[in-house]
Amino acid sequence: MANMNTQVLLRCRPMGLPTPDNFEVVATPILQPADGQVLCQTLFLSLDPYMRGRMSGMKSYADPTPVGGVMCGGTVSKVVESKSPQFHPGDCVLGYDGWQEYAISDASALQKLPQAPFPLSYYLGVLGMPGMTAYVGLLDIGLPQPGETVVVSAAAGAVGSVVGQIAKIKGCRAVGTAGSDEKCRYVVEELGFDACVNYKTQLRALKRACPNGIDVYFDNVAGPTLEMVLRLINTGARIPLVGLISEYNATEFPHGPDLMPVLVKRARIQGMIVSDHPDRRAAFMRDVSGWLGQGKLKYREHVVNGLGNAAEAFIGLFSGRNFGKLLVQVAQ
Repeated sequence: MANMNTQVLLRCRPMGLPTPDNFEVVATPILQPADGQVLCQTLFLSLDPYMRGRMSGMKSYADPTPVGGVMCGGTVSKVVESKSPQFHPGDCVLGYDGWQEYAISDASALQKLPQAPFPLSYYLGVLGMPGMTAYVGLLDIGLPQPGETVVVSAAAGAVGSVVGQIAKIKGCRAVGTAGSDEKCRYVVEELGFDACVNYKTQLRALKRACPNGIDVYFDNVAGPTLEMVLRLINTGARIPLVGLISEYNATEFPHGPDLMPVLVKRARIQGMIVSDHPDRRAAFMRDVSGWLGQGKLKYREHVVNGLGNAAEAFIGLFSGRNFGKLLVQVAQ
């Protein structure tokens, strides 16, 4: 095992889109775990849009990352040393160790992972926080019914791709929006959506893709896509709001959509944070792992090698450079 730990710190808070100057790579000594703690080596690091919010000092549903602190993030790791009877060297665990090669965690903060039948990286995506966000947000807030139209933004991403496929499993018409023609083809031809609209060039085509209106809109982005959707919602529509990607890097207060249709159509918009729903994890794992095993659910990863490339990959997340769930492979 190495003697030093590579870490990526938040050097300063960004104004607008993050830049490499907002991050700092440092080397620090690897510490030893105390009783009840575990020393882990990071194998995979998840990169997700919510991290942009944690880089800001604004009050939110979770505390911001302090300046000079390790960037936050979900991880799949291998236990190197354990002072807890729950874990042993060689165990693979799900944790929240952030952007670093090694980390010490309390045993209570870790979850032991099976090494089969799915790749370990899946527990940061389709079988992790993004997949559970899709599952709970759609089924518990969207309440899709057979024959209804479900629209999802960022449909080629880690959350949106799962939402649309679950909508199809539940007997709905699934329509996505994505940021390129290539992604739209993937969403329709590979994931089985009924239609997908390039929001950068053809957003008005959403009306043709939803001839019977929109019953559920699973919103990852807000902004102009939400504004267009509101013109097409049906009476009693439901809108799970799980992300605001279009606003994360805004330097001034964004112009919001006209919410009059929400009132007239008696629609429901509900914010959703997946950590509020631990009681749904067992059902999520049962259903989604089953659909994966049966081939009903397809999943794509975009893996970047090396912790030193994490900042550049994260910045690219906001311009759609990734195709699928974005991960950093930190170690083999």
